[in-house]
Amino acid sequence: MAEAEAVTLTSEEYLSDFWPYFQRLQDVFWKLETYQSFREPDDSSWRAFDSGDWNQAIRLIDERREEIQEPVKQVHGFEMRRVRIVEKPFTPYIQWELYYIRHRAQAGEDIRVIDSDLLPAHGFTYRLPELVILDSMVMYEVLYTPDGTLTGARKIVDRALIESCRRDVESLFIVGRDLLPYLNEERAVLPPPLQQSGTPIA
Repeated sequence: MAEAEAVTLTSEEYLSDFWPYFQRLQDVFWKLETYQSFREPDDSSWRAFDSGDWNQAIRLIDERREEIQEPVKQVHGFEMRRVRIVEKPFTPYIQWELYYIRHRAQAGEDIRVIDSDLLPAHGFTYRLPELVILDSMVMYEVLYTPDGTLTGARKIVDRALIESCRRDVESLFIVGRDLLPYLNEERAVLPPPLQQSGTPIA
């Protein structure tokens, strides 16, 4: 992947470049998430979580349920699929993010979770990149600073490489676990205030 021919975009250029392709999607939007921590300072819930106020972080997520679900509900003509790699012990960010994106799963985004220690058994012995794949049109390797701040993306249009990476992501999707059952079965991945409640949160 590092040697693939690509155009490096800033974060602003990445977002501007992304939307025209997204509007032309006809098959599947793929997202592979591998990093265990990100910074999202524009999100009020993330800021509460980052300050250690889990109760406020959870409340703000739940209050924004319709807002979080709206982009998924507006999708027509293609599927949205996400593979989320998680490492144990779970990072606080993973606890926050999975609770957040469960609203997207409830709205129809097909989200699967796979534990990182299972990757070698499926042929992945190297660190997987963060990828966004839009049909066979374009693929972005999304780039971050070491602390998880978005810096941009590498844009790749090589159809053969895109198809190869897409097959790899799909193979992980097939063996992954559906997000909503995962949250109830792996209680340790829930935000701390919810771990011991025993109440289904899906």
